[in-house]
Amino acid sequence: MRVLASRWQGSVLVCGKCSRKLDGGFGVKGRTSLAKLLRAGLGVKKGRKAERGVVEVKCLGICPKNAVVMVDGARPDRWLLVPAGADTSEVLATLSDA
Repeated sequence: MRVLASRWQGSVLVCGKCSRKLDGGFGVKGRTSLAKLLRAGLGVKKGRKAERGVVEVKCLGICPKNAVVMVDGARPDRWLLVPAGADTSEVLATLSDA
């Protein structure tokens, strides 16, 4: 088994199925996905060389109406339901060490 080094100091999981159901749902026009918005807000890029990872997973199994499920890797005991159109700064403030 090989081990790859990563610079990630934390991770955020975003439900992809919820994002697809909302057809984005975030940003100025409401067409931006939560994962893309978090990457921009945290100033990170995709890949293992970023300081933090934002990963869009297939489905987290909660499936709320008009919201997206998000899990902060630093606090896996707390799953967050982010309503469509939520304020970016408010969402980023809920993340640990954001």
